[in-house]
Amino acid sequence: MKKQFAVFGLGRFGGSLVKEFHELGIEVLAIDKSEEKIQQYAPYATHAVRANAIDENALKQLGVRNVDHAFVSFGDDIEASILTSLLLKELGIPQVWAKAQNDYHQKVLDKIGVNRVIHPERDMAKRIAHHIISEKMIDYIELSREYSMVEVVATKKLYNKTLSDLDIRSKFGCNIVGIQRGEEICVSPSADEKIGLGDVLLIIGKNKEIIHFEEDGM
Repeated sequence: MKKQFAVFGLGRFGGSLVKEFHELGIEVLAIDKSEEKIQQYAPYATHAVRANAIDENALKQLGVRNVDHAFVSFGDDIEASILTSLLLKELGIPQVWAKAQNDYHQKVLDKIGVNRVIHPERDMAKRIAHHIISEKMIDYIELSREYSMVEVVATKKLYNKTLSDLDIRSKFGCNIVGIQRGEEICVSPSADEKIGLGDVLLIIGKNKEIIHFEEDGM
């Protein structure tokens, strides 16, 4: 069965999510209290509904209980964000992700059991900063405060060496979990997989371990 998604709040972030889901061919329920926003994003959503997200009865009538993954993305209305997230958790939605305005907002969202708190501007700033300071890094995704996943371009130093030769897990503590060559992606490559020049390595680990590998291993 296909997973069902819902986006609460159709501001810049929530609206962009709905459009991305549409591009990927994924069904999504879009909810906002603004009729103007509903009209704007209705062409991209499977269902676009004008509703008060903090009304439990309204949520039940919308069939939100059938949603697998909900995104709460209100603008400056922190109260609505918290109350909606709390209702969704109480309704038993398996995954509730919420956009936070600040660290205090995040603390409350963490307390009520939100599965993941998103800081779009801060996360993008981190990705840009990591990309700029590294000539080898293509992309950076923060998984937690300690752990990240990065894409780096293999250098001449790694050319024709196997993952066994590199042994970065014991030397640096991080792991190569994928290799991309052109359009092809090798997931969970074997120990005897050789690195080609220009290969893109998908690496996961603690931030300090990844930096250590990038500085000394590449």
